[in-house]
Amino acid sequence: MTTDSGSAQADSNNGQPTELASLYDPAQVEGPMYDLWQEGGHFHADPAAGGDPYAIVIPPPNVTAALHLGHALNNTLQDNMIRWRRMMGCNTLWMPGTDHAGIATQTVVEKRILAEEGKRRTDFQRDEFIGRVQNWKDEYEARILGQLKAMGCSCDWERTRFTMDATCARAVREAFFKLFSDGLIYRGKRLVNWDPATQTVLADDEVEHQTVEGSFWYLQYPLEHPVEINGQRLEHVTVATTRPETMLGDTAVAMNPNDPRAAALVGKVRVRLPIVGRLIPIVADDHVVMADPESEDEKAKFSTGFLKVTPAHDPNDWAIGQRHNLPAINVMAPDGSISYEHGWTDWDEVRNADVEQLIGLDRFEAREAIVNWFRGENLLEDVRPHAHEVGHSYRSHVPVEPYLSDQWFIAVKKQIPSLPDAGLIAGTDVPVNSLAGLALKPLLEGRVRFVPERYTRTYQTWLENLRDWPISRQLWWGHRIPVWRGKAPESPQQTDWQDVPSSLRVGDADLPAQWRTEQGEVYVYVVAPPNRPDVEQKLDEMGFAQDADVLDTWFSSGLWPISTMGWPEETDALNFYYPTNVLCTAREIITLWVSRMVMFGQYFRGDIPFSTVFIHAMIQDGEGRKMSKSLGNGIDPLDIIASHGADAMRFTLSYMTTETQDVRMPVAEMTLPDGRKANSSPKFDNGRNFCNKLWNSGRFVMMNLAEMTAGEFDRSQMQLEDRWILSRLMRTVDEATQAMENYRFHDCLESIYSFFWSDFCDWYLEVTKPRMRDEQTRLVPQRILAYVLDSLLRLLHPFVPYITEALWQHLGQVVADRSLDAEAPAPPARACVVAAWPKALQDLRNDDAEADFAQVQRAIRAIRNIRSRMNIAPRQPLTAIVRAGEDELARLNSAADTVRHLASLERLETSATAERPRASAMEVVETMQVYVPLEGVIDLDQERERLGKQIAEKEKFIGGSQNKLANESFVSRAKPEVVEAERERLGRLQEELAVLQANLKDLQ
Repeated sequence: MTTDSGSAQADSNNGQPTELASLYDPAQVEGPMYDLWQEGGHFHADPAAGGDPYAIVIPPPNVTAALHLGHALNNTLQDNMIRWRRMMGCNTLWMPGTDHAGIATQTVVEKRILAEEGKRRTDFQRDEFIGRVQNWKDEYEARILGQLKAMGCSCDWERTRFTMDATCARAVREAFFKLFSDGLIYRGKRLVNWDPATQTVLADDEVEHQTVEGSFWYLQYPLEHPVEINGQRLEHVTVATTRPETMLGDTAVAMNPNDPRAAALVGKVRVRLPIVGRLIPIVADDHVVMADPESEDEKAKFSTGFLKVTPAHDPNDWAIGQRHNLPAINVMAPDGSISYEHGWTDWDEVRNADVEQLIGLDRFEAREAIVNWFRGENLLEDVRPHAHEVGHSYRSHVPVEPYLSDQWFIAVKKQIPSLPDAGLIAGTDVPVNSLAGLALKPLLEGRVRFVPERYTRTYQTWLENLRDWPISRQLWWGHRIPVWRGKAPESPQQTDWQDVPSSLRVGDADLPAQWRTEQGEVYVYVVAPPNRPDVEQKLDEMGFAQDADVLDTWFSSGLWPISTMGWPEETDALNFYYPTNVLCTAREIITLWVSRMVMFGQYFRGDIPFSTVFIHAMIQDGEGRKMSKSLGNGIDPLDIIASHGADAMRFTLSYMTTETQDVRMPVAEMTLPDGRKANSSPKFDNGRNFCNKLWNSGRFVMMNLAEMTAGEFDRSQMQLEDRWILSRLMRTVDEATQAMENYRFHDCLESIYSFFWSDFCDWYLEVTKPRMRDEQTRLVPQRILAYVLDSLLRLLHPFVPYITEALWQHLGQVVADRSLDAEAPAPPARACVVAAWPKALQDLRNDDAEADFAQVQRAIRAIRNIRSRMNIAPRQPLTAIVRAGEDELARLNSAADTVRHLASLERLETSATAERPRASAMEVVETMQVYVPLEGVIDLDQERERLGKQIAEKEKFIGGSQNKLANESFVSRAKPEVVEAERERLGRLQEELAVLQANLKDLQ
């Protein structure tokens, strides 16, 4: 049996190993180790190298800013997986890259230019502004890639991609061309989510809903003429709205057809819209909720039974308008101000002094002005406070405005013409062979799975309810939409905008074309094929103009698994590594990104982009808040690397990764080595403590291996502790491997941590110290120490790669062959990063040895417990008497030297019939009783007196606490947490009293 071993050559005089520093300093280790990996080419993926492919594409960080702690967690977990699979012998590829993040990046650059130069985007030529954004991208991309390397990420840096580089741009053009040719991209005037701050459209999943404290304003709309209903004269109807500013675009008032008043109003009388004077009909529609002030339904409680209908500014109103053929009047400009220039179709008929005063006002200023107008005209019936959800832009964070706009859409539930019609997915309205169907089928068939499984429903529900995806953005930074528009040079063959398009001959190319009549003129929209600048030039010569908008960022990101590998070219990387294996990401982009990658992978490549989606927890501060700059509770990964080291950060983040939805990390200020103040968390101290322990124990082991004697390892010479530690190691390897296979990073680290800290350091190293001092007995423990340390470094490498590599390299200088048997050692690995993951060798599993040694541990712990509670010095010699069954005693007697050594005993007596000595302390562990005589060890009278005083003191405290809790005034008036704290204190005092009383009883 052999293991891979390090091959670093000793560089000291006469070939002697270099000496490890006495203290672990990450700053001295991390740079050289990363250089070693890069110089060795250990991260580069070669499809021709053989082995089973294993690939991960990085969720490309946005080039808007440096990485935060959430990125550190995400990339640490990916590196854990890729390093582990590399050690498992897979041919691994971790594809790195960054995302141009259209809205976000353009927004931060615009803000920067405005703050520094007082200029806006429109003060520049388009190419000049894009150049400024490109400079920002270059700066932050370099910072991001530097951060990833500092974290220890083992990406294939030779393949680094950017969503707007030439390779990805080629894929975007090809994808758009195919979708357009299949009739899946169309242009239409639709009500969209509009961000007035960035002045661009947003997809549904780019809208974040926030609860806002607002109001319901009850506005009276006069009828064209009074109507009598059941003997009562009705002169107006009252509508309730949370957005009074949109009433300028009302084109109807709707009521439920079952409302008793409907017969007298619907189709019989019109409403004169206040301020603008527009006469609008009253229509009957089932969407309207009938008024019921006593209802538990919020809508019925606040309803008046009449609904103002503004088709251009509300999605529900848009649907009503479609059903009743109502005009859609847009009363806002793209910046959210009131305007007559963007679709106010009857402006010339309704303009007056009152409405003209509103022109140019911001939507919220207009809201206040309109409410004041209604109040002044005695038409404001009521105002009621109302908390409701309002959609906000995920980038600018301003309230989103439903807005009527011409946009490019992808028809996600349309039957794909090039695929057979296979009907609908059962229980849904999703065609099997639509884009949404292609994304949903792999989930239902089990080919794509989510870990944890609970996120499956998020993905499925989204696709089942998916609306057409608006892909055009009114930006300059991004992939410009490859559509050219011009007047039709010939009669259109068809005019149905959403059918499979016809074609238009341009030069020698037949371009997919869509025809449309606009303001009495026929226009044609064509898509130029990729890599045909001659066709683009011809279109320019024909008077066609390219669309000014850019594509939604998620369009190019949706292609990421295939574009990064060279699609549409059939590259070696694409054919070998696609589909990839796992996507590691956060839950917030399941809909934004994950669904679109599956959709595009299926449509363009005919296969899923990955088989597993691992959703990691979100990091919150100690109060459960999201980390952010505005709250001042963010933690910079580079600050943690500077203060604790990358491995300490990685260990802590990996150890926190359970299947919970969120993890909390208390935030505290610290001083960095360079004197700067920064945020940190005490949790990272755990990682630093672990690394220090690993360094110190590794150094100790290698000091004891420096003069390791040669000779054949004889298994028959192994003692109980040797068989035990090897069996525990094999069990740990098995547990760690299974945990990694199931993405249970915490469980994996917990198993390795427990073995390292407890089994290896606390027990085996201590047990073997006497044997290591004797030349005649040290060979076996030396060989086992080398073997176990070698295995531990490999087990820990995916999580703490720097320190394990440094120790591995030194171990290779000290002991080249760490095998246990006499057979020829395996060829040494060049580095731990490419060493083999340990195997759980069943011939080293020994349940009997584990059971026997557990008995020894129980006896030692019992004696140590007696020392602790009786205040006996750790090294003071004692006598211990153990009473137990014959089998248990046989185990103890076979390891008597170990018990005496680790328990600091002068004498160990074992007997199945032993009686408890006078004035002795006792511990009972399962069926074993352990006695330690105390006469001559401590001053019994003095100890009895001390214990008596402590007991009296505890009883006094307990009485006070019981009286406090029995006081009804205290329990009812104090804060619940104060009362609970007092109950916990009482419980602790009672437990402490019980221990003191037991100790005193031992001395009677």
